[in-house]
Amino acid sequence: MSAAVAPSIPAVAQKAPRRRRSGPGRKELIARSVVFAILIVIAVVYIFPFLINVATSFKTDAEAAASPLSLVPQTFTTAAYERLFLSSDFPVWFKNSVVVTLFVTAGRVFFDSLAGYALARLRFRGRNLVFLGLIAVMSVPGVVLLIPKFLVINQLGMYDSYSGMIIPLLADAAGVFIMKSFFESIPPSVEEQAKIDGAGVFRTFWSIVLPMARPALITIIILSFQGSWNELTHFIVSTQSPALTTLTKGVASLASGQLSQGSQYPLKLAAAAVMTIPVAIVFFIFQKRILNASDGAVKE
Repeated sequence: MSAAVAPSIPAVAQKAPRRRRSGPGRKELIARSVVFAILIVIAVVYIFPFLINVATSFKTDAEAAASPLSLVPQTFTTAAYERLFLSSDFPVWFKNSVVVTLFVTAGRVFFDSLAGYALARLRFRGRNLVFLGLIAVMSVPGVVLLIPKFLVINQLGMYDSYSGMIIPLLADAAGVFIMKSFFESIPPSVEEQAKIDGAGVFRTFWSIVLPMARPALITIIILSFQGSWNELTHFIVSTQSPALTTLTKGVASLASGQLSQGSQYPLKLAAAAVMTIPVAIVFFIFQKRILNASDGAVKE
């Protein structure tokens, strides 16, 4: 029996060679590393100026001029912030910006959604013409409209007032376009039951469709808040009173040496750093919901 078993031993002992994993895994790792390296470089390019902004706001004027790119102040001081809040009109600028931004944001959410729903659902004569006019307005540079805007505001008696600062900004073409596009993605069948129950157009819009448009509404909130908070040209042509100066106008005026002589780099960058805080808070609160279509999805 040993002679019969012996020939089979080499056959059993012999094993098929194991295949080595080929290069795709390694190539994929290299590709990912390159992509991550590029993203890190882009992030540094965007973040580094902001870090310089914050660091310089805590420097002295002399150090800011001598070492503008240093991220660690040699002499840490809050003198720029103290001068900004205690020896300037910065609190007044901040208050005006808050008032205008809140009213403009609320107005744009309401009026943009109304206009978007009308263009998406209502069938009326001239509807396509209105939409083409909307697209045309979006293509016109804002600086072209400054003089006509000033003439209209002045003619209506709203110049140098909160109404002149707020009313012209209560609706924007881009917001109407976003709301129209989102309303068109909602199946009309969700409104049929409300119509059967006797609900009117506005009731259907307010109670049925608008809650489903929450992702688009949050997008409008973020864009409107950021746009009105950072608006400058409109406030230049609509106001001249120091009591109605907004943050953008006030910070821009610091370049002319309004508060003191010299470069004032820490003072200017302190004001810029404070200006970014409200917009950053709003964005980080709502960023996960911005145009998240799954929140308003409807299964048929």
